[in-house]
Amino acid sequence: MLCATLFGATLFFSGCHASRRDPRTVVFLIESSPANLDPRIGTDAQSQHIDELLFDGLVARDRSFHFVPALATRWEQPDPLTVVFHLREGVRFHNGKQLTARDVAWTLDSMRNGTVVSPRTASYASVDSVEARDPLTVVFHLKHPDNYLFTNLSTGALGIVPEGSGKDFWKHPVGTGTFRFVSQQIDQDVVVERNTASWKLVPQIERVRFAVVPDAITATLELEKGSGDVAVNSLPMDALPELAKRPNLAMEDTPGTQIQYLAFNLRDPLLSDVRVRQAIACAMDRELIVRTLLLGRGQTAESLLPPAHWAWTGAVEHHDYNPALAGKLLDAAGHPRGKDGVRFHLVMKTSTDEATRLLAAVLQQQLAQVGIALDLRSYEFATFYSDVTRGAFQLYSLRWIGGNEQPDIFNFAYSSASFPPKGANRGHYVNPRLDALLSDAAQNLDQQKRKADYVEVQQILAHELPALNLWYRDSIVVHNRRLSNVVPTPSGSFAFLENACLDHNEMR
Repeated sequence: MLCATLFGATLFFSGCHASRRDPRTVVFLIESSPANLDPRIGTDAQSQHIDELLFDGLVARDRSFHFVPALATRWEQPDPLTVVFHLREGVRFHNGKQLTARDVAWTLDSMRNGTVVSPRTASYASVDSVEARDPLTVVFHLKHPDNYLFTNLSTGALGIVPEGSGKDFWKHPVGTGTFRFVSQQIDQDVVVERNTASWKLVPQIERVRFAVVPDAITATLELEKGSGDVAVNSLPMDALPELAKRPNLAMEDTPGTQIQYLAFNLRDPLLSDVRVRQAIACAMDRELIVRTLLLGRGQTAESLLPPAHWAWTGAVEHHDYNPALAGKLLDAAGHPRGKDGVRFHLVMKTSTDEATRLLAAVLQQQLAQVGIALDLRSYEFATFYSDVTRGAFQLYSLRWIGGNEQPDIFNFAYSSASFPPKGANRGHYVNPRLDALLSDAAQNLDQQKRKADYVEVQQILAHELPALNLWYRDSIVVHNRRLSNVVPTPSGSFAFLENACLDHNEMR
């Protein structure tokens, strides 16, 4: 039977009172510390979400994934190998320094020349040079046409940093965003405050404290008693119905683009066999997990791209729940059951995040039915993420957040040029045909041809399964009613803080 953590009514008592704190500060509960607040380096969820408040890209994306001005007000492409960006006048970094084209050039060059070791480096392989033509004009000279360039220069994918920013920049990041960095205590909190000189808008919220609360039950209680103000996609699903009853709390949700996935290390002798990976996929009852662990707040996924995306296709090989087929695949791969019914052991690493650990426990039950003994190892997030990025795993599960809204995610996650530290191909998947398709899609100006490339890419990945796409989860924000105008984003970003309002005269 599928197990889930249940919250007793005793957890939701009315006798709690909010601890004394600054009523002008929003306490935002997050599961772990950001791994690195240098936007050139941090790729974990917390880093990306907070960086999106602190930094800006040259362009931004609207809700339809179209590019709109950000630090660049306009741009032109006089030929396929040249892109000219015209920067916004009067933009200043949080330290008062004026933004110029030299800052843009430094941001890109510091990743490309090794000043900082960045997992994003492979995303700029097409860039031959970046020229600061004058203080407000920056010119990208390309080695070959690159349809991914704008995606990789957009807010959320990259933030522009001041010229000279080096390896220690993460300790006190300085950007141009709507919020400015104040302090960080690892495994405790990150504090930001509104940027009153913001070029875009000045938030009504004066200060936000991102409080690290790894335990989901504790986070739930913090919200319930008023010592925490808001949490996004980090609470146990079975706590949501109870939280919805609390008079001091409100809940907003929207269909999400965040995708949970299960990754395989293809350098592992067992997992290098596609039949083993397909068997694991067939042994998972994803629909049951969505109905129970997610309380139906999600939908199963067959591709990294959101279903509404122009390049998405559902015409791929599906791996529905079929334990009998899983057994046949494992037999064919040369892994019969032993006398104890076990075919072999695998180790799955997880963080201490409650939802991930619960998913791992369910997966352990389901794989046991087909003779795979799954051993679970749980670590603090920083240790877990370090192991993942350096390939020290057999299995792990994480979420793609925001990055999968553009097809460059396939290049970032599966190209043979994107092994860490230059990208996120952590399982070391290699497929020359897929590389060729991604190269063509990056350079071809015909969108229909690009779509055909991406369709084949998705079909290859669905068959070979370097990772198994599990589900898209709804984006859910639970917040104290003293916060208003809270509009969740499909990616689960923290961008709603830019427009939210805070009644700091009343602690509820």
